[in-house]
Amino acid sequence: MASLSPNIDQLIEALRCLPGVGPKSAQRMTFHLLERNRDGGHQLAQALNSALENVHHCLRCRILSETDLCKRCSDKRREEDKLCIVEMPSDVLAIEQATHYKGQYFVLSGHLSPLDGIGPDELGIPQLVSLLDEKNIKEVILATNPTVEGEATAHYLSQLAHDRDIHVTRLAHGIPLGGELEYIDSGTLSHAFSGRETL
Repeated sequence: MASLSPNIDQLIEALRCLPGVGPKSAQRMTFHLLERNRDGGHQLAQALNSALENVHHCLRCRILSETDLCKRCSDKRREEDKLCIVEMPSDVLAIEQATHYKGQYFVLSGHLSPLDGIGPDELGIPQLVSLLDEKNIKEVILATNPTVEGEATAHYLSQLAHDRDIHVTRLAHGIPLGGELEYIDSGTLSHAFSGRETL
């Protein structure tokens, strides 16, 4: 790619750190900010700087927060005996928007992946173990993604909970509401069929 100036090249390269942003997209964003929306660029820089300075992980659940304990962990009205374990902070928002769940959360910030060097310590498992040992948790809800790594992580976490006689449930996976069997991929259909429930 041809170079215009060191500052422009630096901005293009910096924007490429975002997921799904390749060289062309980063170049388009850079030109848009410099040519058409410098005010937006200043707002973006300020917001990014402020977030990077002030946002960290909640000391209890590990979601992103500006305070030591996030608003969910500080809320005394939430159920203390249920703990939903998710991979990413965005999963908490998805569950909160789609369900009436009012229990606690624990955010792993990833999944077990030995090939990538991601083991229990990188996922905060020692902190989770302390939480399971200290709190009066009666149910652990495993809400990891239905990927190979997510399933392996769920299996590992279920063993931790079972060792402490804590009831473990897993989010159901299968046919989406309104889906038609002939259009469902075979892996999803197989998983739904083997996990069928009694009515």
